[in-house]
Amino acid sequence: MGLAALEAVVEQVLGELGFELVELRRGGTSRRPVLDVRMERVDRVKVTIEDCARASRALEAQLDGSQLVSPDYTLEVSSPGVERRLRHAGDWRRFSGRRARVLAPSLGGRVEVELVGVDEQAGQEIGIVRDLKGEEQRVPLADVKEARLVLVWNN
Repeated sequence: MGLAALEAVVEQVLGELGFELVELRRGGTSRRPVLDVRMERVDRVKVTIEDCARASRALEAQLDGSQLVSPDYTLEVSSPGVERRLRHAGDWRRFSGRRARVLAPSLGGRVEVELVGVDEQAGQEIGIVRDLKGEEQRVPLADVKEARLVLVWNN
């Protein structure tokens, strides 16, 4: 089965526990896959080690013996971290004012920007960003290949 089917199962299991999937990465080999699950709490409280353990046990119960992954898989569950992936328009709204690295053809590739917000135009969600020169640009979120927050160290 494909990554989409696996992601759907992971999202369902996490949702039942009060978590939201931020990112699912599949690595390793076909015989020994490594599943890296990044999650956050729906209530936006900091993810604890106990949260990760509870999610891990629930995911293992669903995945063990399933046809979704090889029996010799490794599961890693953690919080999204400081350079978390931005998946939805809600993430762009929530992290408005923060810096992000965005990969989108309409921006000319991978660029570092400040998230300004989200607008809707003709039924399409448009991310509004400000480049490092201070100029605002608009990018259809459907065209964004990847977006991640950037950790900015204050001097």
